[in-house]
Amino acid sequence: MPISPVINRSLNPTQIIRTGLLLVLLLSISGCGQLMINSLMKPTIDNLQRQSDPELVCEGAPAFLLMLDSLIVSRPNDRSLLLSATQAYAAYSLALEECGRPQRAGRLAAKARDYGLALLDGLPTLATARTGSLTEFKQALAGVKQNDVEILFWGGYGWAVWVHGQQGSPASLISLPKIELIMLKTLELDESIYHGAAHLFLADYYGSRPQLLGGEPEKSRSHFEKALAISARRFLPIQVAYAESYARLSYDRELYENLLREVIDFPLGSCPELTLSNQIAKQRAERLLDEADLYF
Repeated sequence: MPISPVINRSLNPTQIIRTGLLLVLLLSISGCGQLMINSLMKPTIDNLQRQSDPELVCEGAPAFLLMLDSLIVSRPNDRSLLLSATQAYAAYSLALEECGRPQRAGRLAAKARDYGLALLDGLPTLATARTGSLTEFKQALAGVKQNDVEILFWGGYGWAVWVHGQQGSPASLISLPKIELIMLKTLELDESIYHGAAHLFLADYYGSRPQLLGGEPEKSRSHFEKALAISARRFLPIQVAYAESYARLSYDRELYENLLREVIDFPLGSCPELTLSNQIAKQRAERLLDEADLYF
């Protein structure tokens, strides 16, 4: 998931933050502020995804996130900034889990949710429907157009990352039916967005519960296979989720182990733009493979 500054170990955190705040000041007084934001943020977000060390990301990304927060204070309705912030906080909260800081990850996932919801509220048809009934929300989603699919997906994604970080709290779980509708609408508009991640969400959602508790394993498997096809099996979180939810709950040890070994054997250098996500997936796959005897 994209987040990313190139982190310079020669600067201490105070220097990095001072540089970031100076940049905010320059942007606020520059007539070319929007152009500078656009030219800076996307490369920075994309670049962090190329980092192979989650600990380095956990240590270095906060200064960039503070800079994003500061920019949004002066431009609260700027879609490009809200999009960057949603992506950055979502990715950072997931990296924090790998760094062994789940409580902090859960807290910062709330920022991903808040920026994601701000994106959704910026879509005319969703501005009032998001807090209404499920039926009203579904009707409002029908009005979302193709050119807003990126906003729709990332708004839902930031919301979903927050749910993930709350570890099953009732307050978070009541959001899932609306996020499901967002991802279904995303598939209708563009199923390929972010390596088929809407399929990944739905696959995990339908496959993470036993059938007796409402799980739909065949629907889950279908979405996993579509996500693998769209990503050309290069976005490794798909294989890890496939093993952890569908294969484990179906007691399919062969599928479980094959998926995890595929992740472990994948050469990171073949897909440098997904290095961070794939490295985190590799580390999780190694742990899950070691735990196979606990589940089968």
